[in-house]
Amino acid sequence: MGQIAVIGAADITPEEYETALAVGRLIARYHETLVSGGLSGIMEAACRGAREQGGLTIGIVPDTGNGNDFLDTVIRTGLGHARNVLVAQSSDAVIAIGGSYGTLSEIAIALKTKRPVFGLKTWDIDGVAMCATPEDAVIRAVNAARRFPWYRSPQAGPGSP
Repeated sequence: MGQIAVIGAADITPEEYETALAVGRLIARYHETLVSGGLSGIMEAACRGAREQGGLTIGIVPDTGNGNDFLDTVIRTGLGHARNVLVAQSSDAVIAIGGSYGTLSEIAIALKTKRPVFGLKTWDIDGVAMCATPEDAVIRAVNAARRFPWYRSPQAGPGSP
């Protein structure tokens, strides 16, 4: 099982919420672990989607709180925005949905550390593979994660892309 980070803002539109919900559901269907910053918005919606499908969610929170209600594991860092490094480097692939400067910092860290980044209506910068749909982003992220050097297990079971 690999780890796919879903990153994006806490303050989002209903469309972004639905996109993140779909991404989370798909990550769980492909038997991957969802990693996020553990707070609201994109992070909460993606975790909710994954949990609805029986998936595993990890939240790396910036404070000492419990994060959103859809986390299986909470990593309390007390690091503020510096926790973005942990989110990016804990992943085998990253999916960015919308977002502002915090998301941009996570994208930059992921790219700097050679993590593949797939975007849905996010920062259009070199290195981010822009995707048209949640399905496109997740399939590409899962395939990339499974080629990542530190991927944790061989090809997953039923439903693998």
